[in-house]
Amino acid sequence: MTTIRQRRVGKGTEAGEDQPTEEKNVKPDGKILSDHIGGKLWNILSTTVGGIAAVSLGLLTSVYVATLHENDLWFSNIKEVEREISFRTECGLYYSYYKQMIQAASIQQGLHGLVYDNKTESVRTINILERMNVYQEVFLSILYRILPIQQYLEPVYFYIYTLFGLQAVYVIALYVTSWLLSGTWLSGLLAACWYITNRIDTTRVEFTIPLRENWALPFFAVQIAAITYLLRGHLQPVQEKLTLVSVFMATFLFSLTWQFNQFMMLIQALALFILDCFDMLPTAKVTWLYIIQISGLLLVCVLQFFNSMILGSLLISFNASVLIARTIQKNLKKGSLLSRLGKLILHVLLVLCLTLTINKLIKKILNLESDEHIFKFLKAKFGFGATRDFDANLYLCEEAFGLLPLNTFSRLSDTLLFYIYIFVLFLMTIAAVIIAFQNLSGSNQVNFKEKMEECTIILKPDAAYNLIHTVLFGCLALSTMRMKYLWTSHMCVFASFGLCSTEVWRPILRCIHLYTSQRMRIIKYSVPVITLLYISYKFWPGIMDELSELREFYDPDTVELMNWIKSNTPNTAVFAGSMQLLAGVKLCTGRTLTNHPHYEDKNLRERTKQIYQIYAKRSPDDVYRILRSFGTDYVILEDSICYERRHSRGCRLRDLLDIANGHIMDGLGENEPDLKPSLYPRFCEEIKKNLPSYTTHFTRVFQNKTFHVYKLAKHK
Repeated sequence: MTTIRQRRVGKGTEAGEDQPTEEKNVKPDGKILSDHIGGKLWNILSTTVGGIAAVSLGLLTSVYVATLHENDLWFSNIKEVEREISFRTECGLYYSYYKQMIQAASIQQGLHGLVYDNKTESVRTINILERMNVYQEVFLSILYRILPIQQYLEPVYFYIYTLFGLQAVYVIALYVTSWLLSGTWLSGLLAACWYITNRIDTTRVEFTIPLRENWALPFFAVQIAAITYLLRGHLQPVQEKLTLVSVFMATFLFSLTWQFNQFMMLIQALALFILDCFDMLPTAKVTWLYIIQISGLLLVCVLQFFNSMILGSLLISFNASVLIARTIQKNLKKGSLLSRLGKLILHVLLVLCLTLTINKLIKKILNLESDEHIFKFLKAKFGFGATRDFDANLYLCEEAFGLLPLNTFSRLSDTLLFYIYIFVLFLMTIAAVIIAFQNLSGSNQVNFKEKMEECTIILKPDAAYNLIHTVLFGCLALSTMRMKYLWTSHMCVFASFGLCSTEVWRPILRCIHLYTSQRMRIIKYSVPVITLLYISYKFWPGIMDELSELREFYDPDTVELMNWIKSNTPNTAVFAGSMQLLAGVKLCTGRTLTNHPHYEDKNLRERTKQIYQIYAKRSPDDVYRILRSFGTDYVILEDSICYERRHSRGCRLRDLLDIANGHIMDGLGENEPDLKPSLYPRFCEEIKKNLPSYTTHFTRVFQNKTFHVYKLAKHK
């Protein structure tokens, strides 16, 4: 399949960011006024420098990933078909709709083609705007058509440059969040540098450009920055309203661009719920955030033609349940420690019961089954019973959905990120536990408050939210490797904030009886600077080497296949094969597909399982009947799947099909007792022998080292 080969080429410190609590010596009025004006000017200068640094680092990140993409594929030099093949699996499917909109006779015709699409799934007409999150492709294609740039910029470059540009937004949002938490832009600088030097674990945009998460995560980072600002104290009413609007817009754009938005925001809602239960966030602001999440998701639901999967999401059920439970339990935050704990347990149980009841009711009314595969996968993953379900096992066997590999922590430790993150997380968690106990007990003893004063200062509402956020998303990343990008980017923010935070260093110095305002300032700024110098010294040469390494896209077998399809099959031909390959077939040739990688539909999942019988032990008559039921004209068999060695026994695609069909797996090893031998050999192997029982239905029309294409006979 696709490979990459070597390219063959010819011959400071900011005053005012730290606000010490010690009393200052009394000075003459003129001196105070002069210091005040000087302080304001210094703050303006500091903010300007910090802002310029944020924008500069964001733009540098965009240029960095764009250069890596170009160097890795020689994208500017390869053919159009090779560029399109480089958008692998579902990336190619999403990009195909952008291409379709660009090539349409008019914008109206392009939109009509998406709303009434009959080429993505054969013998079915589906609404692409309802089923998939492709509004970003629609918007970009319209923008490209109306802007006077067609002569200067190819559509594909407009697309990929937009994605690389969003990386600038991403880095700036991370920078600003860290700055807001610590009060110094030095922590933002450190967060951005960590994001870049840990690129392998913080982003994969340079080789999976159209992936939905690459659109969504920059908006999620903006939303986190806006929430962090919202949770700061002493905001003016106008500031608070503008921030709420920013949170809503970021939430809406995040939800619009990624089908898994509801699960990410459910974790976010759980973080808000936990903090609100322990009285660590202002209840009014938490309520607004619940409402914003619901309203943003419902607006996306309307734009996606009332997508039932959104209406049946756990997020809407959970947020509605929390708001209802609050109305029922009005005195939740009053009483003694035991009384509060009792009310809290009752509140959690009430919210849980309401969530499950509302969600089950909605799904029953809507007859919703689109997301059942996710819950089957989660049930099997966390040990609630083994399953033979094909869809669940398909996820379980993919490395991306497995546990986070241990070598991830080794890489993160090389930049000191993981060590510092654990250090800050430990201190903040202790502070959070103390504050939660204090809030629940409601103690009014002066001595107790004086003892806890340092911890109370440590964990402000914005820091408390980011603490629970990083813990919950850390748990998600540890359980599912694909979700690590949500955690590692925020890890950069959280670690840099702690390293530059007065609230972290002050209690540490007081505990060891070394606290002075001057000493704290020196540590607060010198430690991050030393860390930055270390990162620069250790990783700058590697980054330069990486940028100078030139490779070239090389996949001649797939290129040959796509060119053959375009030249030798009618435009109306229907192709069956693996989900990943068919996405490329649609993008490169425009032919009709039987199935595709966007898996959030029960009918499509069942259809895919049926199509994949080409790799199972089934009779040629059965396979022919199945393929023809979906209008198939050609079927593409891949040796890399038929003779797969990438996965171990029990996780190969052919093994999953055998188990689902009740057949014994190939090769040495144990089988479950009730599995039986199949009456037929494996279809993808046997068809190559050109036996009469196969040639009656299938005629080989194309072959190379990787692919075999068979044309189906049309029997009367």
